[in-house]
Amino acid sequence: MIRKLQANDREQLVSIIEQTNNFSVEEKKVAVELVDEAIANPNHEYYNVFIYENDGKIAGYHCIGKRALTDGVFDLFWIVVDNNGQNKGIGKQLLDHAENFVKENKGRWILAETSSKDGYNATRNFYMRNNYSIVSQIKDFYTINDNLIVFGKYIKT
Repeated sequence: MIRKLQANDREQLVSIIEQTNNFSVEEKKVAVELVDEAIANPNHEYYNVFIYENDGKIAGYHCIGKRALTDGVFDLFWIVVDNNGQNKGIGKQLLDHAENFVKENKGRWILAETSSKDGYNATRNFYMRNNYSIVSQIKDFYTINDNLIVFGKYIKT
């Protein structure tokens, strides 16, 4: 089941974030900050966190929001699946939910930014398998030899 974030979800989400191997310390910190922002402001337009829950246990989440100064572009900030839930279709269900959220909110684009580091190969392949294309790349964005790759998908309403 996918549902909106609740304040009592925080502890499980922080645990999932902390156990995600390819996130840097800084990335983990930002992920937790966005969860905290969504808890503090549940009707926030920019940070909407949705939880994948199965039998009372959280197995993943996504954070999505409308990009400022646009009339239909949404950023998929995070899509995270617990290590034990990998390769079970949870990420796909979360991505489908994010795309439906965009449709329901009259969006037309969903964008997801990621790194060019080898540790993000599975992430990049995930987006490609789900009909996302690379819409932009910026060389040496995060650090030297770590490019920003922006995946996008046009959402038909």
